[in-house]
Amino acid sequence: DILQIDNLWQFENLTKLQLDNNIIEKIEALESLVHLVWLDLSFNNIEVIEGLDTLVKLQDLSLYNNRISRIEHMDTLQELQIFSIGKNNLTTMEDVIYLRRFKNLRTLNLTGNPFCNDEQYMLFVIAHLPDLVYLDFKLVSDTMVSISAFPACETGQRHLTEPWLCWHASNILAFRASSLQKLGLQKCAAAFVEYLNGSFLFDSMYEEDTEAARLAYLPGVDDLLQAYPSQFVSVCEELFNYGLKEYEKREAKVSNFYKSLQKALTATHQECQKIILDFKNRNKR
Repeated sequence: DILQIDNLWQFENLTKLQLDNNIIEKIEALESLVHLVWLDLSFNNIEVIEGLDTLVKLQDLSLYNNRISRIEHMDTLQELQIFSIGKNNLTTMEDVIYLRRFKNLRTLNLTGNPFCNDEQYMLFVIAHLPDLVYLDFKLVSDTMVSISAFPACETGQRHLTEPWLCWHASNILAFRASSLQKLGLQKCAAAFVEYLNGSFLFDSMYEEDTEAARLAYLPGVDDLLQAYPSQFVSVCEELFNYGLKEYEKREAKVSNFYKSLQKALTATHQECQKIILDFKNRNKR
């Protein structure tokens, strides 16, 4: 097991570094890895986030299952897109506000921290990070950001400890309108069905077509030309719905894969710890 990060200064062009499942206590000696894009320090004994200032290209950072009690010292990581800091010692939800500075952050894992037990947890995170796409391995859907998802804001029921959060809840859809529209287009592109949910494809194909008008003069063709657009759009919408269903299936499989991977990593980590403990106990005898 690695206790201390060292001797990496010569690997200046390194883009991926995996140091999970060790006993590292401090993030250090990474300042020369300026091209690093992916860093995995999960399953270690790290207590403080530090030593990341020069990793300005970092996009994916995992500090899962450590001993961190505060999110800090990450200001220079403006390219960060994926951040996993689940199963640490985060007790105050105000730490989430720190993450607002990362405009590219789309995937966040906080599950397993003490503040996740707070009934306002989901509302608080989504209200402060409205551009998130995935939170705790789940897709942030319209349902999750609607008022109905936050019964604590309903009149005559429980009151939020921070009253202004109700204002966030009532306005969050407006805040997300632009990002949700972009997300919708991105989702359609990922499903390979962009612009199929309407007449856009038909219009773009025939807006400059001059031959259709000439065909209208042929016997019986005019009725066909009248019916053709609606039939064309109907087929497009069928393809659109089918494509989205298949996309959701693929996303579910990917999500299940990462969940299984995380479970396997946890099980392996626990088994390794047991082996180390047994070894130490045998040496004491």
